[in-house]
Amino acid sequence: MAVPAPSKRPRVLVVSPNRSHLALLARRLGAEGYAIITASDGRAALGELHRSPIDLVIAELVMTPMNGPELTRAIREQTAFAEVPVMLIASRAEPDPAVRAFAAGAEDVILKPFHFEVLVARIERRLAAARRFAALRADMNAMDARAALKAIELGELKDRMYALEAERRRISA
Repeated sequence: MAVPAPSKRPRVLVVSPNRSHLALLARRLGAEGYAIITASDGRAALGELHRSPIDLVIAELVMTPMNGPELTRAIREQTAFAEVPVMLIASRAEPDPAVRAFAAGAEDVILKPFHFEVLVARIERRLAAARRFAALRADMNAMDARAALKAIELGELKDRMYALEAERRRISA
């Protein structure tokens, strides 16, 4: 994968209490061209979200004191971050990890062990969907602004029509 220009590099927040796992993911994802921000737990992750713009969050399902689903819910509850894609990493040994992750609002669940290439493909898919959603939201905002402008123009034309009708009646009388 070609490394994007620094300003265009997607910013990925990786959250894991396991330092070696965190370092490995950060190094490999960084080599794929992502700007990596790391956090060792859910609370630190929320702090990072407030510090700088994040394009995607990858977090462990099992963490303390705030686990992956709790982190996902906290992200979804904050309007500024509600649309940031969240992917949770779970062990196959955990009962119903996907159910808990999706119920909390995660977009994807990656079960360990996973192929790194598949992880990167899933990240790209989530980032592409987020870009499409952002473009759609921008188009909707632009349409709302145009509709509001047209409503104002229509109101002004209506006022002018009433004024002209009143003037016509005054002249006729």
